[in-house]
Amino acid sequence: MCGILGYIGNQSKTVDVLLQGLTRLEYRGYDSSGIAIIQDGRARVFKSKGKLSKLKTKVKKHSPKGLLGIGHTRWATHGDASQKNAHPHVSGGTSVVHNGIIENYLELKNELKKKGFKFYSDTDTEVIAHLIEDTIEGGLCFEDAARAAFERIEGSYAIAVISDKDPDKVIATRKFSPLILAIGDHENYLASDVPAILPFSRKVIYLEDGDVAVLERDTISITDIDGKHVSRDVQEINWDPISAEKCGYRHFMMKEIFEQPRAVLDTMRGRFSEETGDVYFEGLDASLFKNVNRIVALACGTSYHASLIGKYMIEKIAKVSVEVDIASEFRYRKPILDNKTLAIAVSQSGETADTSEALLEAKGRGATTLCITNVMMSKIARDADGVIYTHAGPEIGVASTKAFTTQLIAFYLFAIYLGRIKKQLTKKQSIEMIKEAISIPQLIEITLKLDGRIKELAKEFFKYRNFLYLGRGINHPIAFEGALKLKEISYIHAEGYAAGEMKHGPIALIDEDMPVVLIAPGDGVTYKKILGNLQEVRARRGKVIFLTSDPGAQELQGIVDKVIEVPDSSYLLSPIISIIPLQLLAYHIATYKGTDVDQPRNLAKVVTVE
Repeated sequence: MCGILGYIGNQSKTVDVLLQGLTRLEYRGYDSSGIAIIQDGRARVFKSKGKLSKLKTKVKKHSPKGLLGIGHTRWATHGDASQKNAHPHVSGGTSVVHNGIIENYLELKNELKKKGFKFYSDTDTEVIAHLIEDTIEGGLCFEDAARAAFERIEGSYAIAVISDKDPDKVIATRKFSPLILAIGDHENYLASDVPAILPFSRKVIYLEDGDVAVLERDTISITDIDGKHVSRDVQEINWDPISAEKCGYRHFMMKEIFEQPRAVLDTMRGRFSEETGDVYFEGLDASLFKNVNRIVALACGTSYHASLIGKYMIEKIAKVSVEVDIASEFRYRKPILDNKTLAIAVSQSGETADTSEALLEAKGRGATTLCITNVMMSKIARDADGVIYTHAGPEIGVASTKAFTTQLIAFYLFAIYLGRIKKQLTKKQSIEMIKEAISIPQLIEITLKLDGRIKELAKEFFKYRNFLYLGRGINHPIAFEGALKLKEISYIHAEGYAAGEMKHGPIALIDEDMPVVLIAPGDGVTYKKILGNLQEVRARRGKVIFLTSDPGAQELQGIVDKVIEVPDSSYLLSPIISIIPLQLLAYHIATYKGTDVDQPRNLAKVVTVE
């Protein structure tokens, strides 16, 4: 949500670095954009509402040049989507870009108004620029003025600032919002996320909450808010820049759907022994989990659905009770936790504000903490006692695909790992479960071959305005996730339900205008129950898309409208196979409708505010 860029180095590169970087941050979601460059001792600011292409046209017309600059893509929080609310915001010689929310902005705004400062936007960000300028006017240098302002603001934020009073520095800070630095040759960068700087540098520094960074052409210094030096490690990013490109696919989402066999394999790689049945996680200490008798999973959106499936896996394999909490609600009650509780935070980015705060709440109440995330050294990875990285590579499409399936395989491996610690699994059982996991990348490959057929199916169904998704057992969260994918990118209303709940309300909606997607792997456990739901839907003339691994389902022709037959897998891993056709269905329906698949309206990849 929102994107920040900063650069200092070579005037022939500044504009290109800012605009290229912002382009690579488009996936985060935005409604306006802007840049500020110090040229000839003053800031030149360019802002535009709408797509980044409008800003690029404006900048190209004026050809600004300078040794340093900052840029921003904005997703509206305070104030509507407009050019006046776009960043950077300027006060005197100070230009500011900001992600997050300043919670005490009204108090600061009223104070600054009394001092004569005029506000031209509806944003909370503008107070930062005025605060810094006010302190500079009070006699402090730019760096000290920025620190003084940062000390006064409350909330969640990532901030980058430049000033014509000191045109050789970019100053930045963060709290509960991602911000990284990158090191170049006589040039330095800052950004909200790794893809923005991949073409320029792979040496990055992850800022911690409260860090203040000063970037100059040849140096980077990092201190705390009081100016005391702090040390942060330089990390080497191993993502290839081309992995953040579309590689011939029409959309990032489609590329990422087809990357899932590789992504799932990378999540598993080097983490088990086929001979002993042992599971290993780098840097994870098994002693953390010996006394755990209860687990609470904390997540939002797609990661929440993954956690619901993880609950089935852990309870079945490790015999430990699991609760799944929506992270945004967790800390607004009084959760009962102790030192025998394990809290697992799940987030693709590792920077989701609600999940991060829920993790800290659990930690503060004495729980052992673990996170499952895709991004190295992200906030929850740094805050948790242990971390399991999914190694899925960058996910650019806003609608999550490979992050979901890699989270599922991570949960599965962790369930085996915990089951062995708890002595709930024999060596023979864990070896068999690992063999089943090894087969999954190939089964995903087979499932992806259904793409052409699903595209034809989508052509028949894209004009419907409502969908219902039903599943049972471990696949009932797949109904939630399938429905979420459809409404995220096609803007069609869709609801997912546990199939047993159909008679408790949703059945009233079913008629000839309501396609119903039934998720029915041939598991012998819930399959017969789903067939009962099928008859109830048909009795009300609902359109039925029947997703199953049962080869006998072809006999249902005439009872169902369409059958999607997927390869058979073990019951606990069947959700990984079941979701693939539903991702493809959502994608093709969205493309037939002509929506913006990679950047659906009102959504952002990383939700960094509550």
